[in-house]
Amino acid sequence: MHALILGGTAEARELARLMMGQGWWVTSSLAGRVANPHLPVGEVRIGGFGGPAGLARWIFDNDIEVIIDATHPFAEKISTSAAEAALATGVPLISLHRKPWEPVPGDRWLPVASMDEAASIAARDYHHIFLTIGRQQLAPFARDPHNLYVIRCVEKPTAPLPARHRLILSRGPFDVAGEKELMVGNQIDCLVTKNSGGQLTAAKLEAARSLGIPVVMVERPPLPGGSRAVVAHTPVEVLRLLREM
Repeated sequence: MHALILGGTAEARELARLMMGQGWWVTSSLAGRVANPHLPVGEVRIGGFGGPAGLARWIFDNDIEVIIDATHPFAEKISTSAAEAALATGVPLISLHRKPWEPVPGDRWLPVASMDEAASIAARDYHHIFLTIGRQQLAPFARDPHNLYVIRCVEKPTAPLPARHRLILSRGPFDVAGEKELMVGNQIDCLVTKNSGGQLTAAKLEAARSLGIPVVMVERPPLPGGSRAVVAHTPVEVLRLLREM
């Protein structure tokens, strides 16, 4: 059976490995936004499909029997395309999205619904802001001419940046000691991040908690399909769902 994994996450790579071990023919699709991505086992294609219609054609042409959306929880465009293509083709869709982070005692989270809201709060209330939101949504913070932004991402951003900023190009995982050193060394008084979940970048939350630093937490967008979406939180859960199909 031929499966399409819309990937780019550690969970997608683990799922490809597990499915290949169980005899699946797996094609993983990566968006191509990162120059040197970690590649999964099996077949890999890089680049877009041309929207939902292009994805549906590719699914038909390649005899795909199941689609697994294992993209980043904030990759709204491809998740919407996957839902629409699944509806058009009748091919089952499973959304593999790791569980979101939940606050624990000691956390000082400020949940927000959008990056614009996060930028407004950061500019109004803080002075040394640590941005760990990737490189695609930095433009709202560029409107602030006064405060200092420490921006960490994997590759150099092309979007407008705040007038006062320090850029750190680095790929996780990160540890708590290193995150605390970065925050103390840059006099960080606010962390802005997206509720991506997972362990790869969770150390920043523990560091902020131990230092008493507030976290502006951008909450996830809803999954396309709402309550009708078939959701798994781990690759093992996906395997269970596949056995039940």
